[in-house]
Amino acid sequence: MKKITQFVMLTSAGLGAACLIGCASMSNPTPSGTISQAPFGNTPDGTPVAIYTLRNTKGMEARIMTYGGIVQSLKVPDKNGKLGDVVLGYDDLDGYLKATPYFGALIGRYGNRIGGAKFTLEGKTYTLATNNGPNSLHGGIKGFDKVVWKATSLMTADSPALQLTYFSKDGEEGFPGNFKVTAVYTLTDNNELRLNFTATTDQPTVCNLTHHSYFNLAGQGNGDILDHEVYINSDKTTPVDKELITTGEFAPVDGTPFDFRKPTAIGARINDPDQQLQYGPGYDHNWVINKPMGKLGLQARVYEPTTGRVMEVWSTEPGLQFYAGNFLDGTITGKAGKVYQRRTGFCMEPQHYPDSPNKPMFPTTELKPGETYQNTIIYRFSTR
Repeated sequence: MKKITQFVMLTSAGLGAACLIGCASMSNPTPSGTISQAPFGNTPDGTPVAIYTLRNTKGMEARIMTYGGIVQSLKVPDKNGKLGDVVLGYDDLDGYLKATPYFGALIGRYGNRIGGAKFTLEGKTYTLATNNGPNSLHGGIKGFDKVVWKATSLMTADSPALQLTYFSKDGEEGFPGNFKVTAVYTLTDNNELRLNFTATTDQPTVCNLTHHSYFNLAGQGNGDILDHEVYINSDKTTPVDKELITTGEFAPVDGTPFDFRKPTAIGARINDPDQQLQYGPGYDHNWVINKPMGKLGLQARVYEPTTGRVMEVWSTEPGLQFYAGNFLDGTITGKAGKVYQRRTGFCMEPQHYPDSPNKPMFPTTELKPGETYQNTIIYRFSTR
C-alpha cells in the first residue's frame, strides 16, 4: 500500500522543548506576545469551555475555543493599521451550539465529503454517519468541530501558541482505529496564524484534517466577498457531480471560471453558466495545487481592495477547497449583531482531495499504525 503523504515536519518543532505554562487565567508574557485564558460557557452536558487569546507584538489577535478548536475571532490590521475581525462567528458559545456552518472550526476526522458515507480499507468496508444527504461531511454528525479539546498554553522561542489534543475512539462516527490528534495554533510576529496537526492510530484508518474559518477581509459582517481578488496556484480541479462528490477526474482550468492563475474578483465569474458552478451553486470545489506532494508551498492569495488586507494560504496539503459562502442565507445573526447574507464569507481549506478513500487515483489518505500524520496550514496576513 502507498504510504500516506509525507508532510512537512511540524513547523513549530521547537514546541517540544517549550515551557508549558498550563491554563492560567492571567495573561502570560512570551518573548513576542501574550496568551491568556477565560471561561466561555458550558456544553449541554456541563463540560466547561475555555477561550484563549493569543496576541503578537504587532497587535494581531486570535481567540480560540476549546470547543471545536474554533477560531472565534481573528483581528488583523488594515493598510492604515486599524485592527478588524476578519472571521465570521458568534459572540458566545450558545450560537455555535445551536446553528453553525462550521464557523472557524477544526475539521476531522475526515474533512469534506465521503460519497455514500462508506469506504473500503484493506478489504473491510466501513459505514459512516450520514449528515449531508447520503454522504458524510466533515467527520459526521459529531465531528471534531463539536467536541471539547484539552488545552495547554505554550511558550515558544518567539510566539504564543496553544496546543489542543483529542482522543477519538475506535468506531467514533464509524471511523476505525483509536485516533490521537494534536493541533498547535501559533500566532507569529509575521502576522501568521499557523496550524500544525499531528495524529497517530492503532488501526488502519483514513484522516483529512483542515480548518474552516469563513473570512471577510473587509471585516466580518461588512458586506459580501465578491470584490475580493483571488489567486490560486493551480492548473486543474477535481470536478464534482450534482451531490458535490468528486468524479475522480482532473479538469484543466484553462478557459473556465475556475482559472485563478491571474488574480480575479470572486464575483467576476461566479454566476457563469458552467455546469460545475451550477452544482455549487458557486465555488465549492477542490483545486489541485502546483507544488511537490507534502512540501510546504503557497496555495492561494486573497486581496481586499478597500482595506488593503492580503491573506496568503500556505500548506503541505495537495489540495485547496475554496468555498464562496453560497449557503449563507441571512438566517444567521453573528458577532456584533451582523447578519450573514449569502457570500459574506469565503473559506480556504487546505486538505486532501474530497472522497479520496473511494478514489484510488487520488493521493491516499490512509494512516497506518506506526505512522504519524502531519499537516501544516498557514494563514499569513499583510497589506498593500
